[in-house]
Amino acid sequence: MADSAPNRRHTLLVRITHWIHTAGFLALVVSGAAILLAHPRLYWGESGGYPSPALVELPLPLNLDQSGWGRSLHFLAAWVCVFNGTLYVLSGIASRHFKNNLLPAKRPLLNHDLTAYNALQRLTYLTVIFFLFPLMIFTGLAMSPAVTSVLPILVDFFGGYQSSRTVHFFAAGLLILFLVVHVVMVYRAGFRIRMRAMITGRGAANAEAL
Repeated sequence: MADSAPNRRHTLLVRITHWIHTAGFLALVVSGAAILLAHPRLYWGESGGYPSPALVELPLPLNLDQSGWGRSLHFLAAWVCVFNGTLYVLSGIASRHFKNNLLPAKRPLLNHDLTAYNALQRLTYLTVIFFLFPLMIFTGLAMSPAVTSVLPILVDFFGGYQSSRTVHFFAAGLLILFLVVHVVMVYRAGFRIRMRAMITGRGAANAEAL
């Protein structure tokens, strides 16, 4: 029997913020890699340098030529993601997107419901939105002398400038892992249908329940 319930679709605001954030995040990854190549070592505490023992020494080639544009792009993309992400969160709270789609479901999940998530997906998305992204923002601010001169509690909270950089690096690694898993899940769930839903807002035709 055919299910008469209409497909749930991503709103225009969700689609726009999704693609802005995608572009911004990719810019952050590329520019962050350029910055990291200028000093591929991680430390813990307030200071660190080549004479100091490293907490982690990354097997990356040293390249000092790319850090200039990398820092500029990283700064620009970071603020784009901050403002875009804030708009998405405020919209999600106002529209009850988080309550209806990310908190434990009170309704059965349908195969053709393009905004439905299983329990693991909900937990992952909530962790990314409300923990990892804020952690990236605060550790990024903790590495800014202009910010920490006004709010020294930021750098003190993370244990120092170099500690903030190290936490920032590992949080970024978790976000990249999330992105890879997210793309794989989209592919397995039906890449064309999911991409069309996120680009145009048009879902698949109603599925038939056997």
